[in-house]
Amino acid sequence: MQMHQNKVEIAMKGQTKSKERVRDHGEVFTDEREVKAMCDLVGDECNRIDSRFLEPACGDGNFLAEILTRKLAVVRRKYGKSPLDYEKNAVLAASSIYGVDILFDNVLACRARMFALWDKEYVAVCKKEVNNETREAVKFILSRNIVCGNALTLKCVDENAHDTDEPIVFSEWAFVTGSNLQRSDYTFAELLEQGEKQVQLSIQLGDEGTFLRKYVTHYRRVQENG
Repeated sequence: MQMHQNKVEIAMKGQTKSKERVRDHGEVFTDEREVKAMCDLVGDECNRIDSRFLEPACGDGNFLAEILTRKLAVVRRKYGKSPLDYEKNAVLAASSIYGVDILFDNVLACRARMFALWDKEYVAVCKKEVNNETREAVKFILSRNIVCGNALTLKCVDENAHDTDEPIVFSEWAFVTGSNLQRSDYTFAELLEQGEKQVQLSIQLGDEGTFLRKYVTHYRRVQENG
């Protein structure tokens, strides 16, 4: 019995940050092997550059990082010989991934992790042709796509993880007319009412929620419409 308990404790190491966070928020991180196995179940969608994913309890991004890794591998395979084409499609891949977490430190860690992953691939492929505006654009997109909120109530939360009156808002991103990227903002009062909640949800932003506003800019300057 003691040996079994020790094995469980070892397996859980790295999957929790503290007993308090588990107690207060039910926070347990999914093991990498399980993440990969679950993503394999929707492998075709993970390999579509523009297929949208939402993780309603994203933590620091175990699932989202795996999905982005798979998408960027496809982008490199298809567009790696053309830095400009790679850049645009790598931006599209980053813009298709969404996450919500109730703890702000997790949100910050997830954004940073996703950007570091994206930027490493970007530099590896584009080398001297990397563009700092594009980097800032991707940081901005991730700040819009990975938000601090309560996925059960679809409300933003305060520093104490308590619901506010502000609804969670996501942006839909789509390339229009060449290098212009269109951003359309929506609230999501109905999103989690659609079907059974899953660890990973493929979403169609334009069909859900309440439309708020729309912007069109060059993809390297989307941060101008903060």
